Amino acid sequence: MLSWVPRVLLALLLPPLLTHGQARRREHPQAQNTSRPALLRLSDYLLANYQKGVRPVRDWRKPTTVSIDVIVYAILSVDEKNQVLTTYIWYRQYWTDEFLQWNPEDFDNITKLSIPTESIWVPDILINEFVDVGKSPSIPYVYVGHHGEVQNYKPLQVVTACSLDIYNFPFDVQNCSLTFTSWLHTIQDINISLWRLPEKVKLDKTIFMNQGEWELLGVLTQFREFSMESSGCYAEMKFFVVIRRRPLFYTVSLLLPSIFLMFMDIVGFYLPPDSGERVSFKITLLLGYSVFLIIVSDTLPATAIGTPLIGVYFVVCMALLVVSLAETILIVRLVHKQDLQQPVPAWLRHLVLERVALLLCLGEQTASRRPPATPRAAKTDDCSDVGNHCSHLRGPQDLEKTPRGRGSPPSPPRESSLAVCGLLQELSSIRHFLEKRDESREVAREWLHVGSVLDGLLFRIYLVAVLAYSITLVTLWSIWQYS
Repeated sequence: MLSWVPRVLLALLLPPLLTHGQARRREHPQAQNTSRPALLRLSDYLLANYQKGVRPVRDWRKPTTVSIDVIVYAILSVDEKNQVLTTYIWYRQYWTDEFLQWNPEDFDNITKLSIPTESIWVPDILINEFVDVGKSPSIPYVYVGHHGEVQNYKPLQVVTACSLDIYNFPFDVQNCSLTFTSWLHTIQDINISLWRLPEKVKLDKTIFMNQGEWELLGVLTQFREFSMESSGCYAEMKFFVVIRRRPLFYTVSLLLPSIFLMFMDIVGFYLPPDSGERVSFKITLLLGYSVFLIIVSDTLPATAIGTPLIGVYFVVCMALLVVSLAETILIVRLVHKQDLQQPVPAWLRHLVLERVALLLCLGEQTASRRPPATPRAAKTDDCSDVGNHCSHLRGPQDLEKTPRGRGSPPSPPRESSLAVCGLLQELSSIRHFLEKRDESREVAREWLHVGSVLDGLLFRIYLVAVLAYSITLVTLWSIWQYS
C-alpha cells in the first residue's frame, strides 16, 4: 500500500531539479560545451530567445535613450533650383539593450561582439528632411558591449530639402538642418541625446574634404521636444550644417569681365564727340556684353522665388551701357553737320556755355563773337554804288559830244571802265561768300562747344552713377563675405 509513496516523491522533486539544472547551465554556459568557440557560444547565448520586435527594456516605463552623433565628410552638391542639399556624413548611434548583457568571464573574457543588425532591435530614427534615397553603403553589423551598449556606425549619403538663399551669390552662406527623430515612438519610449559635447561637434572638421566649392563653417546642434495634436510628445535633435561658398571662381569668370567692359565704356567717353567712331565703339561694347550674358546665364543659380544680386548687377550694367550709347548718339547728333543747323538759341547758349560750364569748372565757354552782319541796306548801297558807277560810263557818242575843257584830263577808254565794273562785282560776290562762310563756321563752333559741355556733364553723371553702384555692391559683398 505504501508503494506509491516513492512515485509521488519523484514526481514532486524532479521538476525543480530540472529547472535548477537549466538555470545553472545558463549561468555557466562554458559548462555546456567548452569545445565550441567562445564567439559562437556567446552569439547563441544572446540571440537564442531574443525578440527584436520588442523594445529592449525590462521595465516598460523606462525610455530607451539613443545618443547620436554626426560628422560631415563632404558637401557633394547644392541644387539651388530644386532647393536640395546632398551631403555625405558619418552617422553614429548608441543605446543600451538590456537583453544583450553577459558576464565576460563566462565567455573567454569577451567584452565586445559584432552581431548582425537585422537580428536585434534598432531604433526607428530618421531624418525629417529626406527627399531621396542616397547611395549609401550597407553596414550589416553593430558592436555590442557586455553591459548591453550597442554602437551603430554607418556612412550616409543624405539628400535633404533645404531653404537656400541665393541673393548673396557668390558670397552666400547656407544653413541647412538635419533633424533626427523617431518616426513612431514618443519621448516616453525613445529619447534622443547628443553623444558628444556641442562644442566638439561644432568645431569637428577632421575628416571634412575641404577642397571643393563649399567651405564648412561649423555644425550647430539643438535639442527640442515637440508635440502633435493626435499623439504625444516627441524628441528631436537638429544638426545645422553651416557652409559658405568659395567665390574666387565666380569672381574671375563673372565679375572681372563685366568690370573690364564697363571700364572700357568709361574710357570711350574720351573719344572726340564729333567723330563717328564713338558710336560704333559703344555698339561693339553693347554687343559684347550681350554675348557675355548669354555665356554666363547657365552659371548663375536660378530659383522661382528670387534672383541673386549679381544678376541684378548684370542687368543694371546692361542698362548703363544702353544709356551711354543713347548719350553718345545725342551728342553726335548735336555736333554733326553744324554748318547746316540754325544758330544756337540765346537761352541754350546762356544755360550751357555759361552756367553748366561754370558748374563743371570748365570756365565760361564764350565762343568768339562773329562780326556783326553787314546790314542789307549797306550791301545794297554797295551794289548800287557799283551800278551807278557803271551807269555813269557813257557811250561813245556821249564821249564825243562832251566838250573838253582846256584843263580837263582825257576820259578813260570805254573798255577800261567795263573791266573795272566787272572787277567790282566779283569782289562783292567774294565778300558775300566769305561772310556767309564765317557765319557758318561760327555756328558750327558754337554747337561744338555746346556738345562738348553737355558731353562732359553727362559723362560725370554717368561716372558718378557707375561708381556709386559699384561701391555699394562691393561693400555689400564684403560684409557678406566676412560676416
